[in-house]
Amino acid sequence: MTNPDEGTADLLRRTADLAIEYRGRLADRPVEPMATEQQLYEILGGPLPDAGEEPLAVIERMARDVPASLMAMPGPRFFGFVLGGGLPAAVAADWLTSIWGQNSPSAHVTPAAAAAEHVAAEWLIDLFGLPAQSSVGFVTGGTMANFAAMAVGRHAVLRAAGWDVEQNGLQGAPRVTVITGADAHVTLFAGLRMAGLGAGTARRVAVDREGRMRIDALEPALAAVSGPAIVCLQAGNVNSGAFDPFEVAVPMIRERLPDAWIHVDGAFGLWAAATRSRTHLVAGAAGADSWSTDAHKWLNVPFDTGLIFVRDGASHRAAMSMTASYLPFDGGQRDPGDFVPELSRRARGFPVYAALRSLGRSGVRDMVDRCCDLARRFADALRAEPGVQILNDVVLNQVLVRFDDSDDRTRDVIARVQADGTAWFGGGTWNGDFVMRISVINWWTREADVDRSLEVIRRALHDSRAAG
Repeated sequence: MTNPDEGTADLLRRTADLAIEYRGRLADRPVEPMATEQQLYEILGGPLPDAGEEPLAVIERMARDVPASLMAMPGPRFFGFVLGGGLPAAVAADWLTSIWGQNSPSAHVTPAAAAAEHVAAEWLIDLFGLPAQSSVGFVTGGTMANFAAMAVGRHAVLRAAGWDVEQNGLQGAPRVTVITGADAHVTLFAGLRMAGLGAGTARRVAVDREGRMRIDALEPALAAVSGPAIVCLQAGNVNSGAFDPFEVAVPMIRERLPDAWIHVDGAFGLWAAATRSRTHLVAGAAGADSWSTDAHKWLNVPFDTGLIFVRDGASHRAAMSMTASYLPFDGGQRDPGDFVPELSRRARGFPVYAALRSLGRSGVRDMVDRCCDLARRFADALRAEPGVQILNDVVLNQVLVRFDDSDDRTRDVIARVQADGTAWFGGGTWNGDFVMRISVINWWTREADVDRSLEVIRRALHDSRAAG
């Protein structure tokens, strides 16, 4: 009888070699994709063959054809979005995670996955300075972390009002007022939409020019609330990197609305708690009820790892857990499935554990501090160039740049830099102006990468001006 697994070892070794070859070229290849989606579609596509190909041939074909259409996101000069690269230990652990193949909702069935999550969760709570008893859910990313927070907050405030939303739904329930900053991240509104609270119903509090919630606008917004409420604050504006004033806002909310649920969206900003010199940015944030962040941002683990922390583990379980006769949950262990919206899920704790173990407390601190210092290096160098404006206070890792006070010039410089391929920056709108966004969050990025990228920006600006 033929062994169905025959050849798998050779396939995996060859795949590892191909992956290592790709990563070895990553720092020097163009960051911008060299082929379009349509071009790759035409290479990969066609009718589904009746007979399958040998697995090794499939992998060889993918390794040959796909990379030209890849953005070099894990590389050291991708600054377009707030996305970390692949920390070596985390990437290796992610490979093992796929091989181990653990669906990880139950500590009874997958004790290894549960244990890794448990340890990583305790380490993260300590790093962030959150309440020691907080529960932690390992979700897919910031969107699902914010959704989970809204679902848990919805449960808690309606329970306090005498309503069981898990059993009775929202029809007939007391209305939940949601308060956010006017510049809250889009994933928060996606979470509100999926939780049935409505993205368009949130009361948006005015912010200052850095995107920070204004206390003088928050106070009347709180005074206008009667009944259940969720208030959402922000650690790290996705454009400016700014932080809401937690030390003032959290006590004010507690005083005005004692039963309100306070959530902090800290997708990347929560990691300021691990730094030497920027912990003041999150001072007071630990007084909230829930916090969300992304491990695939500053911890630099592979994608598919967001985190939701909740002060009250009972509310977390009540909103997220599910039961069935065939599910081996006994309530006496830390079942990862009790804290997330899905049952079928990767064992996300392994890469997070590996990243934290490989870095240690000082490694996390140094990585975050280094990225922030490199963002400052970008800002200081560009600010010195005639006609270049830095539009935000660079408190973390985000830099907003405008060229010749012109939307057209800024768009043209971005397009020229992207076409060059040395580095990649994106654009966006900030306070009505089109800007270049610089996000420095990759463990791999060093001063030389910043300096190479600065030269490309200067050259693009010169060429854009010369072209009129």
